[in-house]
Amino acid sequence: MNVNPSPFYLLDEIDAPLDDINAGKLANLIKKHSDKTQFLIITHNKLMMEIAEIFHGITMRYGVSQVVPVDFKFIESLDE
Repeated sequence: MNVNPSPFYLLDEIDAPLDDINAGKLANLIKKHSDKTQFLIITHNKLMMEIAEIFHGITMRYGVSQVVPVDFKFIESLDE
């Protein structure tokens, strides 16, 4: 039975207690369901970052948090 998914999910370091094997399983599960819904994931885990389509970093400069957008597709096109 299919249920209508939420339009988006906010996951804050849900992968923090997981080892790489289980973080990879979680990443695959999220990727599988990303065609039906959007995921906003706050993470430090490289496996979770690898599945991202859009990536924003947050840094602190002079005591103020700043958003740092990263476009990996643009960076990859520079390598070609």
